[in-house]
Amino acid sequence: MADNLVIVESPAKAKTIGKYLGRRYKVVASMGHLRDLPRSQIGIDVENNYQPKYITIRGKGPLLQDLKKEAKKAKKIFLASDPDREGEAIAWHLAHALGDDKEYYRVVFNEITKDAVKNSFKEPREMDQQLVDAQQARRILDRLVGYNISPVLWKKVKKGLSAGRVQSVALKLIIDRENEIRNFKPEEYWSIEGHFKYKRSKFTGKFHKLEKDNKKTELPNKESVDKVLSQLNGDDFNVDTVEKKEKLRYPAYPFTTSTLQQESARKLNFRARKTMMLAQQLYEGIDIKGEGTVGLITYMRTDSTRVSNEAKSEAYSYIEDKFGKEFLGKRKDKKSEGQDAHEAVRPTSTLRTPQDMKPYLSRDQYRLYKLVWDRFVASLMAPAVLDTVRVDLNNNGVIFRSNGSTIKFKGFLQVYEEGTDEKQEKNENIIPEIAKDDTVKSEKIEPNQHFTQPPPRYTEARLVKTLEESGIGRPSTYAPTIETIQKRNYVKLDQRRFVPTELGEIVSEQVSDYFPDIIDVDFTKDMEKQLDEIAEGNKDWVKVIDEFYTGFRPQVEKAEEEMEEIEIKDEPAGIDCEKCGSPMVYKMGRYGKFMACSNFPNCRNTKPIVKKLGVTCPKCEKGEVIERKSKKGRIFYGCDQYPDCDFVSWDKPIGRNCPKCDHYLVEKRKGKTVKVKCSNCDYEEDAN
Repeated sequence: MADNLVIVESPAKAKTIGKYLGRRYKVVASMGHLRDLPRSQIGIDVENNYQPKYITIRGKGPLLQDLKKEAKKAKKIFLASDPDREGEAIAWHLAHALGDDKEYYRVVFNEITKDAVKNSFKEPREMDQQLVDAQQARRILDRLVGYNISPVLWKKVKKGLSAGRVQSVALKLIIDRENEIRNFKPEEYWSIEGHFKYKRSKFTGKFHKLEKDNKKTELPNKESVDKVLSQLNGDDFNVDTVEKKEKLRYPAYPFTTSTLQQESARKLNFRARKTMMLAQQLYEGIDIKGEGTVGLITYMRTDSTRVSNEAKSEAYSYIEDKFGKEFLGKRKDKKSEGQDAHEAVRPTSTLRTPQDMKPYLSRDQYRLYKLVWDRFVASLMAPAVLDTVRVDLNNNGVIFRSNGSTIKFKGFLQVYEEGTDEKQEKNENIIPEIAKDDTVKSEKIEPNQHFTQPPPRYTEARLVKTLEESGIGRPSTYAPTIETIQKRNYVKLDQRRFVPTELGEIVSEQVSDYFPDIIDVDFTKDMEKQLDEIAEGNKDWVKVIDEFYTGFRPQVEKAEEEMEEIEIKDEPAGIDCEKCGSPMVYKMGRYGKFMACSNFPNCRNTKPIVKKLGVTCPKCEKGEVIERKSKKGRIFYGCDQYPDCDFVSWDKPIGRNCPKCDHYLVEKRKGKTVKVKCSNCDYEEDAN
């Protein structure tokens, strides 16, 4: 019989750890939190130092009883929840739920490997009450905000609304960006591109300035362009200067939680929640032939880019063996501004290469593991060396500038290159070997009109980056925050970018008017700093909560009295109800807009909003293809005669058949590129 009981959060983690510890340890899962604040009431005793009222989570009573039975039989109880504030709180709640009459040992490990787990059990520690207090303070703050503002919104705007501490700021960021776009006034500007030839080589350059000007000459309109062009004299350009430099390009640091979410969104098209789910699976353990179950990456909730010396040493050996000594980097760890309790997100062993692990991973697990592995290995490699050339060409006082670069030494680029939010054009301008006072011929001088563009809407990656840079929330909260504002129908996704809904703008405006601190970025950032200070033992959590609530409660009372009731008017749908003849209207429901009879409650007829494509169903040839949404909100296409016809397609049919095999053609999107492809064979054409 096992003498020791080990409690972790998940069955997968329990399975992995159980194999490492042996028969003397029984490893069980608590399935996350066992206790929480009640859902039916605020659960905070404001008059008694904000003491929380914790209850057993509904449905977890039988599990708690089973854990209590196991705890009675055990000589030692080890609490091995995750090594962060949330994990510390789970362990603390477990200790209280199982009974204060026992001694509990807290064990933490940053990676689920045999050595890391066994070493952690050799050095158990006491519960870190400061971490528990910080997590408890966050939970109480969020409860006080949500359970005070939401009822006001229910009463004044619409039932079912909510306003959270972090979600309100995220929503405000999206709305502020939308207002910037709406108010943006494009400004005209011009550029002049020159196409040049020297001997047999061709290259390009852009108008830089007039010789008489000390700085770059602006081209605000066509008149300024015509003035420059009229000054040109013939096709010969004199080479005024040739400046050659060697430039170093350094690799990105290994992943933090935030940068992992951003990069997987950019490169893999993963939502933040999906990234964290897959990372959890890789952390908790994968069954590897010859090794058993082993965690492939370190703990994925971290603000740090720090890496252990052992991990560096192993990676350096791999890099030297694989690429050569010249590819070794000598980069110091970046000083972390946030929590530095854990290392960066990295592979538990560099020697477990993505290719070797591929047979044991699902497609998405493999893609995320490869991203983590590549980023980590590249971060320890030598910088890339670029040869850059800048040439100034002069024709009668009109100066064109040409920039070019070539990679002299690939360095870390041999393995990985960091993604960007913007679409970048490759600089393939190869400048030939030319010298000062050489003569270059222009083949074409091409003026181009441009207009300034508004700032782009937030993608999920850009929003996560902005939240982190603004010091709002914790990286582990970004995924649920983004999911919440979508579920509440405050924002929607349009071409993978967030657009606020009318409802979202109404809610944000009311919160902004009556609770200005809640949506203030600096205020929210300062609150995060105070929570960090609680975790470090420098502030008392009760005082932090009291200071906040003393100013917040009068705002709630003012809103209850002064906020005007807002009626969200139903928009006419333009058709009549087929049951009673009354006009149908658009209504906002939990899952978005739908059509309902205006004669409610006398008539309860409702219909989904159908978006028709004007394409005949390729299967039954009777119905029409319409746009539908899956339970997870993903758009797909189906026949309007369902269930009589079960035609479905993730890709949009275009109403034409393939000239090669006569199956229906669909529109395929990849980023900004749109292609028309056959649903059956390899036929492909460019979309018009």
